[in-house]
Amino acid sequence: MKKELFDFLNTDLQFVRGVGPILAARFCDVLGGRRILDFLLHIPSYVRPREITECIADAIPGDTIKIPLQVKSHKSGRFFRGRRSPTQIICTDKTGTNVTIQFFNGKFLDYWLEKLPIGTWRMISGKLEKTSKPTINHPDFIEELQNASKIPSVQAIYPAGEGLTQKTFSAIRDKIFALLDDKITLSNDTNECEFFDALRHVHYPSSTDDLSPQSPFIVKLAYWELLAQQSAIAISRNNRKAPQNKRILRQKKYNLLTHFFNTIPFDLTNAQKNTIDEIFNDMEKDIPMMRLVQGDVGSGKTIVALAAAIKMAEYGGQTAILAPTDTLAIQHFTKLNALCEKIGIVCDILTGRDKGVKRREKLTSIRSGRTRIIVGTHALFSEDVTYKDLGLVIIDEQHRFGVSQRESLRNKGNATDILALSATPIPRTLSMTMYGDMDVSIINEKPAGRIPIKTTKLPIGRITDLVNRLKIQITDGAQVFWICPLVCDDENVGTGNLATATDRHEYLKQFFPNAGLVHGQMDKHERDKIMTDFASTKSNISILVATTVIEVGIDVPNATIIVIENAERFGLAALHQLRGRVGRGNKQSYCILLYGNNISETGIKRLETLCETDDGFVIAEQDLMMRGTGELIGTRQSGWINYHFVDYREHRDLFRLASHAAMTTPVSDDWTHDLMFIFDQGAKISA
Repeated sequence: MKKELFDFLNTDLQFVRGVGPILAARFCDVLGGRRILDFLLHIPSYVRPREITECIADAIPGDTIKIPLQVKSHKSGRFFRGRRSPTQIICTDKTGTNVTIQFFNGKFLDYWLEKLPIGTWRMISGKLEKTSKPTINHPDFIEELQNASKIPSVQAIYPAGEGLTQKTFSAIRDKIFALLDDKITLSNDTNECEFFDALRHVHYPSSTDDLSPQSPFIVKLAYWELLAQQSAIAISRNNRKAPQNKRILRQKKYNLLTHFFNTIPFDLTNAQKNTIDEIFNDMEKDIPMMRLVQGDVGSGKTIVALAAAIKMAEYGGQTAILAPTDTLAIQHFTKLNALCEKIGIVCDILTGRDKGVKRREKLTSIRSGRTRIIVGTHALFSEDVTYKDLGLVIIDEQHRFGVSQRESLRNKGNATDILALSATPIPRTLSMTMYGDMDVSIINEKPAGRIPIKTTKLPIGRITDLVNRLKIQITDGAQVFWICPLVCDDENVGTGNLATATDRHEYLKQFFPNAGLVHGQMDKHERDKIMTDFASTKSNISILVATTVIEVGIDVPNATIIVIENAERFGLAALHQLRGRVGRGNKQSYCILLYGNNISETGIKRLETLCETDDGFVIAEQDLMMRGTGELIGTRQSGWINYHFVDYREHRDLFRLASHAAMTTPVSDDWTHDLMFIFDQGAKISA
């Protein structure tokens, strides 16, 4: 890739004419970045066709139409009880039939009236509402008849966000591709030209078929995306095993493991024992460990990770255990510290909350090597944190951390072992291609004594019966999670009126005055405090309404019931993770899947699958085959790579093709490296 093109793709969007810093910041929220490249990889989700309709009688309510109308009168909105009624522009079509154009925002009233002067003809485009009178609310386009060609007959619709309209997306897209064409005109690389040509086709689709997983343009882009990932995996694997990266074999200095295993108050499962053996074998080699431990919800990954940390302590080295949130870090520390104290190992916790003298004391202990196991959040890789001998990094819920964060922590040691933990099972058909640079261990047994969770599905119409049943359970001492897909009504636009946590909390407080509420928009410290109170054995919170902020890792042994509202809107893997928040103790636990009135046949099958099995790997396979691309929630399962073009279900053969190509293509191939830059996979995989 020529430097000029490389620099162009890396250009901040704010420098594209018509964008600026404010709009670039809004784009960043939607694109996940603010480079021109980030925009190019953000493709439309569907196509909106517009056919010219001469007579409103020929139009179908609900369709987006393009129709010539003559403006007859203006009817300004009036204030009534603090609200303004819509401004109405009364028009007629060529047959004299009235069509009402409505604007609900009075802020731009003068602008619209100027665009629609009385007596003039205008080409109007917008959605014909399903009302008794022909009505178009907030037209997409208003043009003079001689400029009607400015209204696209086919419009690509992008996933957008606050402050970003489809007109803005289209205008910036046009400017970017005009500039891009100049950059690639001189390219002699056939692959490069084909790539950007396919990208152009999906940004300027002629129909929604061009955006489907089977589209030749999407298939081509998906293959190149997978090739970038698989090439990065091959490079990472080769680098890790290269002679120059070999280390001196570690020597045992202390005897701690025997005491550790004798201290554990339960028997390990065979799966746990096998995984521990695999980890220990890696740690005894002269190349750094890179192992992923996949364990289903409640399979006992934490004790396996602690065994690895104790093994490192036997070598005299230190272990950093990286958790995604303060709450989980505190939870891990509470469990691990109790065991460490029994065997004489210093375990400590470091988070962003540690300040002043307390923090300095902890840093001194870490720097001296006295602290052998350090649990924490991103604070573990702060600049002022120095380790004496960081030999092992354990990453809990590895997908929750960015590339630079993982690398920052790993670089604080020398030839550091990496042990990643994931509670999100990946379908076996994809595991090797997604984690080809890592050795994978699977813990597929539950600890002895765990009582299976009873899962049932229930229609929303029976919510009153459910509340009455919960009253009885809570009176007997049970604690309940109640999960909603959204936080508040502001998120409900276009979703079909899904349950919101704030509304459900208000409803449940009628029956349970001490009901709690947590969600991602709350102050972090307030949310953590409520979660800690709920998990306490002396908690006075009987029922906790929450969003998926509690999806992974939160351990409340006394919680025996979880209600998941609008369960049909979640992916199977997400539902399975949520279900795992109960059943952590020795009491019978229950999961109630509360579904809406408009549930599809596929939605019913998904919930039935969850009722029939608690095997996360079986569920992951079913999820891959059943989930649709149009789901509101759950299309991007936590723990899975969020591809731009790849569809797990439709592109399964491409995984194998890309993997084979990556193994047979020299890693120095220019196009391969260009792809790795475009998809930013090199750093992600090697980290």
